[in-house]
Amino acid sequence: MKWQGKLTTTGEAVQVEAERGVITGVTPLAAPSSPSAADQQLLHQSLPWISAGWTDLQVNGFGGHDLNAEQTTFEDIEGVTRTLHAKGLTTYLPTVITGSFERMHQAMSVIADYSRTNQYAAASIRGIHMEGPYISSEDGSRGAHPRFHTRDPDWEEFRRLQDAAEGRIRMVTLAPERAGAAAFIERLADSGVVVAIGHTAATAEQLNEAVRAGATLCTHLGNGSHPMLPRHPNYIWHQLADDRLWAAFIPDGHHLVPPVLKAMLRAKREKSILVSDTTQFGGMPPGEYSSLIGGKVVLHENGWLHTAANPDILAGSAASLDTGIANAIRYTDMELAEAVEAVTLRPAKVMRDEQAGRLQVGSPADLTLFDYDEQSGKILVRETVVSGKSVFTG
Repeated sequence: MKWQGKLTTTGEAVQVEAERGVITGVTPLAAPSSPSAADQQLLHQSLPWISAGWTDLQVNGFGGHDLNAEQTTFEDIEGVTRTLHAKGLTTYLPTVITGSFERMHQAMSVIADYSRTNQYAAASIRGIHMEGPYISSEDGSRGAHPRFHTRDPDWEEFRRLQDAAEGRIRMVTLAPERAGAAAFIERLADSGVVVAIGHTAATAEQLNEAVRAGATLCTHLGNGSHPMLPRHPNYIWHQLADDRLWAAFIPDGHHLVPPVLKAMLRAKREKSILVSDTTQFGGMPPGEYSSLIGGKVVLHENGWLHTAANPDILAGSAASLDTGIANAIRYTDMELAEAVEAVTLRPAKVMRDEQAGRLQVGSPADLTLFDYDEQSGKILVRETVVSGKSVFTG
């Protein structure tokens, strides 16, 4: 199989070849004999941008499909994946959030079962992100996570969930201030799980202890926090300033207003990652909805999604990652190349994957081909390729 496009890193026109789901060649496009400058320009303009496939480390659902319903189903998993493919995503971490042990266990089991089938969506699932239940119980910090199910870390419970997931839990978000968190983080890190700090009200000392124990990432930094905080110090500043920590940001225009997103990306620089945190309400019409997580929520026409009880508490995102990439370019110092790197190479580094997120021989043949209109600031996905197979053509 062959695909042609302009590299987001250099603008060079290339041809990417793949066999058996692996990239076998990335070569410059041969120019026609004696082309005119005008012909060269037309050829270049006709080509889409091409990059390694986009990865989202935090997906709760999309397009009416919920990964955190009372019963997660194969239809939910495939539905989420199909709609995300149309948005340029090739790989993602289904995110199972705070709930009863039984509900979380069921979701883990179904995702594992689906992944073993090698059906349509299986190749796009690169692991599970377990967000909670070991998070803050405080209003604000817990976000839309149900307080009743927040709890202290329990290694035996986690092992049972990991067994249900057949070892696929690759990231856990927790709050360092929970009792026993430091020892729990150390055991997670030793087992190869990426530990993220999130939905927390931790002190500087607790945050530092978590990093020393093995935490490496901040989950949607600046969110999952109290609506009002001391000017300084506070747990957001501490995480921003810690150069040991990567940070994921939600660039939907609501979770972080543009000036805040710009400042935070500047602070974290090359350790910034873009995620969607999208929910089942992504891609749906505005209105009031109910869900197991968050209860009654309100979705506005501009994509603002919040709990009905408190508009200050967001209930996840309704924007996919293509919108997030465009927003990051529009609102911040990021250019196209860096914004794409923040959803390709950087997530791969956080996940300690030496091959993914790269357009190079030997890497997975996961590709995103797209157009970017600088004037309108919009992204249009032309084609999404997973393991060398085209899964979406626009």
